[in-house]
Amino acid sequence: MFWYPKCGTCRNAKKWLDENGVDYEPIHIVENPPSEEELRAIVQKSDLPIKKFFNTSGKKYRELGLKDKINEASEEELIQYLASDGMLIKRPLVVGDEEVTVGFKEEIFDQTWK
Repeated sequence: MFWYPKCGTCRNAKKWLDENGVDYEPIHIVENPPSEEELRAIVQKSDLPIKKFFNTSGKKYRELGLKDKINEASEEELIQYLASDGMLIKRPLVVGDEEVTVGFKEEIFDQTWK
């Protein structure tokens, strides 16, 4: 689980995982963001559009003006953006053997991680 400890959503997800006995390794998304290679594999495994991986409400996203760039950029450029700064990635990012969740919604965690 890539997470940011100061993020309330991340703490809620961690609490849910703990309460439901799900084994995970917490990885600080800013100190140890996923590499471009890891992100490519995660995006592919998820079957989600790459845009879903961006923290669109984050300060970094706004500073870089990604709202205007995201539709024009190639998937490779988007991977490079995500890998450049963990704060650009929507969190928590939970990755299993076969599944991936982005963000925390209890009903999705119920379906995916129980």
